[in-house]
Amino acid sequence: MKIIRTALIALLLGIASQASAQQLTSPDGNLTLNVGLDKGTPTYQLAYKGKPVITTSKLGLETEEASLSGNFTQTDAQTSSFDETWAPVWGEYSHIRNQYNELAVTLTQKDNHARTLLLRFRLYNDGLGFRYELPEQRTMNYLIVSDECTEFNLTGNHKTFCIPGDYDTNEFAYTTALLSDIKEGMKANLRKKGYESRATGFTVQTPLMMKSSDGLYINIHEAALVDYAGMLLNVDDQNFRLSAHLTPDKLGKKGYLQLPFHTPWRTVIVSDDARDILASQLILNLNEPCRFTDTSWIKPQKFIGVWWEMFTGDGKTWAYSDYYKAKPGVTDYTKLTPNGHHPAHTAHVKEYIDFASENGIDGVLVEGWNEGWEDWASYRKDRQFLFNKPYPDFDVKELQRYAASKGVRIIMHHETAANAADYERQLDEAFQYMVDNGYNSVKTGYVGYIIPRNEYHSSQWMNNHYIYVVKRAADYKIMIDSHEAVRPTGLCRTYPNWLAQESARGGEFESMGGNDPDHTTILPFTRLKGGPMDYTPGIFETRLSYYGDGKKSERVHTTLVKQLALYLTMPSPIQMAADLPSNYRRFMDAFQFIKDVPVDWADSHYLEAEPGDYITVARQAKDRDEWFIGAITDENARTAIIPFNYLTAGKKYIATIYEDGRDADWDANPQSYQIRKVIVTGKSVLKQKLAPSGGVAISLKEATKESLKGLKEIK
Repeated sequence: MKIIRTALIALLLGIASQASAQQLTSPDGNLTLNVGLDKGTPTYQLAYKGKPVITTSKLGLETEEASLSGNFTQTDAQTSSFDETWAPVWGEYSHIRNQYNELAVTLTQKDNHARTLLLRFRLYNDGLGFRYELPEQRTMNYLIVSDECTEFNLTGNHKTFCIPGDYDTNEFAYTTALLSDIKEGMKANLRKKGYESRATGFTVQTPLMMKSSDGLYINIHEAALVDYAGMLLNVDDQNFRLSAHLTPDKLGKKGYLQLPFHTPWRTVIVSDDARDILASQLILNLNEPCRFTDTSWIKPQKFIGVWWEMFTGDGKTWAYSDYYKAKPGVTDYTKLTPNGHHPAHTAHVKEYIDFASENGIDGVLVEGWNEGWEDWASYRKDRQFLFNKPYPDFDVKELQRYAASKGVRIIMHHETAANAADYERQLDEAFQYMVDNGYNSVKTGYVGYIIPRNEYHSSQWMNNHYIYVVKRAADYKIMIDSHEAVRPTGLCRTYPNWLAQESARGGEFESMGGNDPDHTTILPFTRLKGGPMDYTPGIFETRLSYYGDGKKSERVHTTLVKQLALYLTMPSPIQMAADLPSNYRRFMDAFQFIKDVPVDWADSHYLEAEPGDYITVARQAKDRDEWFIGAITDENARTAIIPFNYLTAGKKYIATIYEDGRDADWDANPQSYQIRKVIVTGKSVLKQKLAPSGGVAISLKEATKESLKGLKEIK
């Protein structure tokens, strides 16, 4: 009788548990979400086409004032559907569909406090977003976050593309390994850069890309990171479990909240086709719509700049003098002896303006124009730079006049040396100085350890700082390209003047040990899922020995043609032609592609993709009936299969193909390329050879009768 009674109690408890469980399916029916309570602890499961993606995983928050991870009962559950199409200011698509089914589950702790937590889930055809919401309530107001209990329990030992968890930087080389092997893999692949703050425990950064043994591609990240700490992932490589790891401040606090409040969205993008991961707009969709009524001043652009020559080993420097004791705003820089190695001077900048004007390039970035570059003891002082004080050899007014006469904009540079507190003090004066002198965009930088000294680059205070800068910039109609900031989470939808970020190991590292040949075949699956990157492609002189012995062993790990293809595979509304004008003049036929390629798109089609191996994409220019195609590969040569079935039926197009030469190789012969023209239609299929770490870049224009003469048609 005791056994029967125990079994009956267990059955009744199981029925009660199932009664509170909720199920949600995606609009196309491929994704299934289950949400329930396990002894008062909220849990969820996710499946794709019947295959488990996330097994039973716990949810909850821990704060110093209250535990919000257990002892819950479900008091409400509401479902709804949503379907809209919206037009981004810029991007990969002129229109984006935002379609999801939503489940909002209200949980209450049935005790004297009667605390309430709402879990909101949105299930799209391409993945899941969910967040925690804390409504205003009687027994809670201020909370200090001590932990987030979100789990992402996996089904097995997935192939993983990752970088180590760090509170201060994202600029690591990627490791590709099974989840059980990534700890040693990341350790062996670690390339330090000077201001890392390794996260406690065994962690990796998001966006995290994985592939299961049964063919599922899984991407974990977050969306709309506002007033909250950036999320890393704790790794249990024995049981294949991941869990949220919030970036603390240096006091150990992971967030200061006041109700009502909601966290960022936690995101899981999933498909059995890698191309769907690249095409997913889920993270943008989970962000709030554009906050600006007038966006006419936001202009995607290409630019060149006084920048790369400081990396080539040729002795150029950001500093005007070698007097390391100089103090911005105190020292009279006109009395200092110039070091003779400072390229950010009026005459040299005019040379860049001339090249930009001659070749239809929108802007010229100038780094090293302002007082403060003489030393880098940034964490030991409260003022590194002034943002309205040019060096004596940089004539702001004359350059404003000259650039305007040539139809070119100069791009401001605000390197803060990670002193965010002082930057905020100077911000309005700095932005007004930009407006007064004809600047409408700025590249910000946060190199070093953060001031306020109790913060990290990804802690809550700094995440609010980045947004504050972007919002304040909008008041002055200024666009932002931020470097060394937290990795993006789709906030460019809400604030489209936030054109791009660095927040990863970019092109500059080709001069500092190099980026692996597979690096840019991974970034679109990881870092770029949160938003566009200022990667700085377009390096034509790939061997730094060209400049002398300063960095004679350094080289860019791609062919010249792969550098062209990156303008398609690494989409951004602000793209740099990163090499020196003198190098472009040596290869003007190849530079034509950079001149032609847009930075804003009407449509995009991912044709081939495999993380870490290859990407092929076709994009349609937003303002004209022209298409551009880019394909890249890792260290392995391959043949890209490029269809054209997205072209207008019945029309013929001239395809100008910039391709690797027959003997091209990123290491042995990177500058071997050729350019040819063929005729294609919507029925054509091109089989295109790519060299090791090579690529192909193609521009497509509608053919005229005259342009068809003498050209071969691809069937």
